Amino acid sequence: MTGAVTGHEYRVLPAPTRGRKAPGVKTPEGRFALGIEDILNEMARDGWRYLRSDILPSEERHGLASTTTVYRSVLVFERSLAPAAPPEPETPEEFVAEDVARSLVPDRPDG
Repeated sequence: MTGAVTGHEYRVLPAPTRGRKAPGVKTPEGRFALGIEDILNEMARDGWRYLRSDILPSEERHGLASTTTVYRSVLVFERSLAPAAPPEPETPEEFVAEDVARSLVPDRPDG
């Protein structure tokens, strides 16, 4: 069995709230999509796989004594943890030398 994956790790980022201007991108929808695309591509370069976006409640302080619930959009990414290194095969040096020597001697017909 080669190295087994030991699990996954996750990363959660806030979704962009504004779009990104770029040449040729004129609409607010296009700018917003470009902002998300930038995040997805950047994370993919680092080995992260996009899983989903979520809207989750977050309680925040409002004034001195009260709280309010705000909903936040987040992007969820996953990547596999590095596989455990397989054990090195035990090959004594003398066996390797014998194999090399045997491979250099041409086969002789019996007789």
